[in-house]
Amino acid sequence: MSAIAWTAAGSLAAWLWLLLCQGLFWRTDVRLPKRREPDEWPSVCVVVPARDEAAVLPASLPSLLAQEYPGRAEIFLIDDGSSDGTGELARELARRHGGLPLTVGSPGEPPAGWTGKLWAVRHGIGLARARGPEYLLLTDADIAHAPDSLRELVAAARTGGFDAVSQMARLRVESLWERLVVPAFVYFFAQLYPFRRIGRKGTRTAAAAGGCVLLRAEAAERARIPDAIRHAVIDDVALARAVKSGGGHIWLGLAERVDSVRPYPRLRDLWRMVSRSAYAQLRHNPLLLAGTVAGLALVYLVPPVALVAGLVGGDTATAAWGGLAWLVMTGTYVPMLRYYRQSLWLAPLLPFTAFLYLLMTVDSAVQHYRGRGAAWKGRTYTRPDAVPDEG
Repeated sequence: MSAIAWTAAGSLAAWLWLLLCQGLFWRTDVRLPKRREPDEWPSVCVVVPARDEAAVLPASLPSLLAQEYPGRAEIFLIDDGSSDGTGELARELARRHGGLPLTVGSPGEPPAGWTGKLWAVRHGIGLARARGPEYLLLTDADIAHAPDSLRELVAAARTGGFDAVSQMARLRVESLWERLVVPAFVYFFAQLYPFRRIGRKGTRTAAAAGGCVLLRAEAAERARIPDAIRHAVIDDVALARAVKSGGGHIWLGLAERVDSVRPYPRLRDLWRMVSRSAYAQLRHNPLLLAGTVAGLALVYLVPPVALVAGLVGGDTATAAWGGLAWLVMTGTYVPMLRYYRQSLWLAPLLPFTAFLYLLMTVDSAVQHYRGRGAAWKGRTYTRPDAVPDEG
């Protein structure tokens, strides 16, 4: 066989391994586990870090205020140096909608070695500890919750004995680029961190979705959250690792009625979302970057290239291996598209979307070496221990 045929065969082998041996990552049936209501509902404090979130708060904060929770619950929204009136808007929404008590705090500028978001979370947890809650719900300012969201999270945590229960919010998929890129984002995440493995005791796989994490307060203190992960740009995965490495039992799955209301209408919006942290995910390691680029090319780009090259050149083996690999790839993407209620015609386009992610990852590394680093809400982090630069 030709070299390209062997490469196509290698891609097919990789896809068969992913299909059967990577924790069934492609399935989308990992939802909140079986649960029963506790006899006594524990107290919960909700911590919401918010920086310049006035555009999304009207669509998200009322859903938290309206939580139908039988126990004691309170919200702490931490206005992290916003310039758009986020804090005052939050107070106005609380006055208008009523519901759970809301406290708006401000932590001041983060010190060296802290990302701004985690510094805000630290301030919120500090305020919450005065109430002595059994659980903390860490949720982003762009996340809208169904009225029974908190109730269901607590019931799942209590029933399953979990120290952390996290749901990956359903991201918005309205614009053309959102439909093309967003389901793939969740698909790739599940491929890296298979949800079934995360929930098993004794496995090393650990991850969470920062938009919705219910965390037992005792587990947070034991794992020194957030101080132990104060420099983390990908804070949700770092949090899960810290809890699990401390002996905690964690769970992550797809949400049914927890939704992100933040829009990403243009490609550059989605590009910024991915590239701001992609190289941090690779630990700023050039070798990991090279391996990731090569892996993405082999797994996602080789199949369609091999199919076309084989058909054009009359190489039956190359076309067959490439076509089969592309078919398996497409089949594993279908469940995610169904979960997002998107057209299945997007499934064969996954190689193109993967190529975009490859470029985003490379761009993330380029920005890092240019000294721009990861960015969040006007702050830039050039290295894990860097002082954030205002921009």
